[in-house]
Amino acid sequence: MDLLNTLVEKGLRREPPTREEALAVLATSDDELLDVVAAAGKVRRQWFGRRVKLNYLVNLKSGLCPEDCSYCSQRLGSKAEILKYTWLKPDEASQAAAAGVAGGAKRVCLVASGRGPTDRDVERVGRTIEAIKEQNEGVEVCACLGLLSDGQAERLREAGADAYNHNLNTSEATYGGITKTHTYADRVDTVQKAHAAGLSACSGLIAGMGEADEDLVDVVYALRELGSDSVPVNFLIPFEGTPLAKEWNLTPQRCLRILAMVRFVCPDVEVRIAGGREVHLRSMQPLALHIANSIFLGDYLTSEGQAGQADLDMIADAGFEVEGTGTPTLPAHRTDALAAAGGGCGSHTDAQAGGGCGSSVPAEAGAGCGSHSGGGCGPCGGHAPVPEPAEAPAAEAAPAAEAAPGGARTDLVAVRRRGAGTDLAPNA
Repeated sequence: MDLLNTLVEKGLRREPPTREEALAVLATSDDELLDVVAAAGKVRRQWFGRRVKLNYLVNLKSGLCPEDCSYCSQRLGSKAEILKYTWLKPDEASQAAAAGVAGGAKRVCLVASGRGPTDRDVERVGRTIEAIKEQNEGVEVCACLGLLSDGQAERLREAGADAYNHNLNTSEATYGGITKTHTYADRVDTVQKAHAAGLSACSGLIAGMGEADEDLVDVVYALRELGSDSVPVNFLIPFEGTPLAKEWNLTPQRCLRILAMVRFVCPDVEVRIAGGREVHLRSMQPLALHIANSIFLGDYLTSEGQAGQADLDMIADAGFEVEGTGTPTLPAHRTDALAAAGGGCGSHTDAQAGGGCGSSVPAEAGAGCGSHSGGGCGPCGGHAPVPEPAEAPAAEAAPAAEAAPGGARTDLVAVRRRGAGTDLAPNA
């Protein structure tokens, strides 16, 4: 296929496709799917070899958010039966993080519900970062706390944060249709604040909210222009109790095309398969590893992932290897540029020169906390008592309101009842 040959050649040169070429990837047929995966795989291997970076989410504060993000189980007015609890103590968060690190996670993503942190919250998270790094040598820490005020990104960096996650989620044109309590511009501003503070900026998208192909292409190009170091690709989990509960729009084939389009537009940027991969990719997850170079290990914010050991087995069976803490995630031209600029994990190269994906050896780009697998990415908030974990089942399937199109496995949607915020062991 001339299109795929062109895309591979451009990807190997770190040159983005045209908008028309990106749209053409999403329009390919099922008969062409393996060719699309193979082409994206060539670009992935050029810049990331056969390494897979593991990331682990710790939900510091869950539920009762004042924001109205339609996709989020923690949103204002959500009736999703999720865990709700106030801030974890630093030692509790560190203990939760240790489970992921023991499973091979290179980065710990600290997420807290809320519109954005207060200065006191930033201090609290700073103590948590210090506790995690004291007990887990070489681990990277990303914070995902919502919209940042002036000076907060700098304080997180001083506390030891390596990265900050804040997803754009969808195109500017459609953003107002999913959230009314803040704007697309607010999200862009927070990503820019993270850049300016020297934090590695992680920002991605959510697919499956009813958007058009043009919206997916728009948001990915916007992420490239912002210089996002890592692009987590979330696949919407339509939780009961949220406005998007009936939006079952994805198939495994569609998900693979979306990932391939992201890889072609951001050839040397860390692409993470984030929330919803188990539900929407299902048995085709190993194919997705040929496109993306990063995943979350175990559970997400408010939904369960597959067992951590199953993730490790999948990586090994597909012929990939888990990336170690001593190996930079991003290509040498990125790490060299950072070293020359005197920056750490968060220094950024010119976005026009390839997307500004920066990294350093132990602190590299690509956090991707805020996976939207049933949970919000930064903005969510409030305080609520921790439910008695002994009364909660280890897994609880959220029933679908009606049969989902395309054979979607609605029975795979399980609310998280274990890990941080409970007395039940985490899934890592």
